[in-house]
Amino acid sequence: MPRQANTPHSAGRLIALILVVVAIGLGIFIVWHIDTAPRTDDAYAYADTIGVAPEVSGRIVDLAVADNQSVKKGDVLFRLDARPYQATLDKARATLTALDREIMLTQRSVNAQKLGAAAAGASVERARAAAEQAADTLARMAPLESMEYVAAEQIDQAKTAKRSTEAQLSAALLDAQRATAAVSGVDALVAKRQVAMAEIELAALNLEYTTVRAPFDGVVLNLRTSTGQFAGAGHPVFTLANTSRWYVVANFRETELEHIKPGRKAQVYVLSDSGKRFAGVVDSVGYGVFPDDGGADAAGLPHVPRSINWVRVAQRFPVRIRIEQPDASVFRIGASAVAIMSASDPSR
Repeated sequence: MPRQANTPHSAGRLIALILVVVAIGLGIFIVWHIDTAPRTDDAYAYADTIGVAPEVSGRIVDLAVADNQSVKKGDVLFRLDARPYQATLDKARATLTALDREIMLTQRSVNAQKLGAAAAGASVERARAAAEQAADTLARMAPLESMEYVAAEQIDQAKTAKRSTEAQLSAALLDAQRATAAVSGVDALVAKRQVAMAEIELAALNLEYTTVRAPFDGVVLNLRTSTGQFAGAGHPVFTLANTSRWYVVANFRETELEHIKPGRKAQVYVLSDSGKRFAGVVDSVGYGVFPDDGGADAAGLPHVPRSINWVRVAQRFPVRIRIEQPDASVFRIGASAVAIMSASDPSR
């Protein structure tokens, strides 16, 4: 009978022991899961953005979009007054036409100069032949003078002819040199033509730049202007968000970064529609933040404030998570989100 009285007590102790073991195991599992699959509520949705700025300056004559409007790649965003750039292009083309005509006329003149130089060269050859003939005649007649086969007058005529032909040869050589020097060519004009063609290409490009198109699918943000506004080259008119790729930037404690590597899977919830779960992949892990507690100035680093300033808390670093199949109706830049790392780590 005493043994039967102790049986319920022993069973209660056994159940209590089992519950303690289960609680310890559950605690260990929770700690392990939190350590290997961290999560954070300090996250927000993000998309790449650009400032839409024209390549050339001008007054906006057609604003084709509105604030928060979705656009497709290649859609016209706005147009600038193209008349000054069209006039510049027309002027460059007219300059090229005039230069082509000048080259044609100059080429004709060059051809005539070349013909004159060739004719002068022929005159040199004729004068040289005449001079040689006169010299030969004098050389043959000179020995005959002593034998009185030729008169002295004939010798004088031969000498005069020789001097005359030599003078004509000298004059012909000088004319040939002048004719050759006069041949200028059109190389300088051809070089100017290359400059004119480059000016036409630049003017055509500037004219094309007066129409600003969307470089990707996106949403127009912060549009605060209208038709008639003067837009300066390089100065943004509004912001365009790239909606083809969405990210969630999640700030994790530095003690959790050991298990967060690029390529790791993650689950993301956006608070605007917390019932939808989105799969993501870690794109990168931040390597620097701006310190709050008196650290050195590190301009350009992301600022992640600590929520408690009277105790020592772990710093948080931004983890960029790329969303694999985002829903455009849910994601908005800056929307609050929750990021949970998957329990399995592919980097292991």
